[in-house]
Amino acid sequence: MQSDDWYMQTDFSKMSGAGNDFIVIDNMRRDIALSEKRIRELCTRRTGIGADGLILIEPSERYDFTMRYYNADGRPGSMCGNGGRCAAYFARVAGISKDAAVFDANGNRYEAWITGPELVRLTMAVPQDFRNNFYANGFSCHFVDTGSPHTIVYTSNLDTFNVDDAGRAIRNNSDIFPDGTNVNFLEVTGPDTIEVRTFERGVEAETLACGTGAVAAALMSYRLGKIGSTSVSVGVRSGDVLRIDFSEDFQNVYLSGPAHIVYTGTILFPDDD
Repeated sequence: MQSDDWYMQTDFSKMSGAGNDFIVIDNMRRDIALSEKRIRELCTRRTGIGADGLILIEPSERYDFTMRYYNADGRPGSMCGNGGRCAAYFARVAGISKDAAVFDANGNRYEAWITGPELVRLTMAVPQDFRNNFYANGFSCHFVDTGSPHTIVYTSNLDTFNVDDAGRAIRNNSDIFPDGTNVNFLEVTGPDTIEVRTFERGVEAETLACGTGAVAAALMSYRLGKIGSTSVSVGVRSGDVLRIDFSEDFQNVYLSGPAHIVYTGTILFPDDD
């Protein structure tokens, strides 16, 4: 039997934010260091815990905590809206913050509020780099950065659309997107309702939800006149609904929806990171 000194042990929570799932770890003591390979192994489904990404909750000099987010491929990710809501809910349960929290992620300040049982409202970054009506891989596209880069494609057959093939092709079009992009396929279903399916960069597959993608879908649809409300319900693949509220000038944007702890556990692995 090998010595326990050879192993690292840490507690984690498996969380879901409208179907986006994450491994969340309290690293307020900064005693946990995970390699890219280890994060990738933990996020791999069937052989690991399985998740769209991993979140470390760490101390902040100015705010309640810092959210450090890694994609399922093990690499540091850009802002994750559903991940941010899960981070805020986790921090509240862990006693790191209260019902209202302020945290930083990637050097940006975010505010979050626990608004009900397993419901979180989160401020989002001011959108940047709107691009309209360009073609990528045969699709008419739009683009906006909502903390993460998002390409948007409108369709009238969302349920049967081949998201994996089309999403992968556009995501890897390095001529247009040298750093890659997330790809959202949208169907407008009402004056203030849309349905979205997202192929996520870093996961390299369709996910059940994407918070920054839902925000991008709502803002772009309003900007193009496809919806007429500044409060939009966005249906996602999990069957959940995210709510996007924003000012007409897009300077104030909020993402609301469910976040909950699915289960808790302990990771035990060789201390070779």
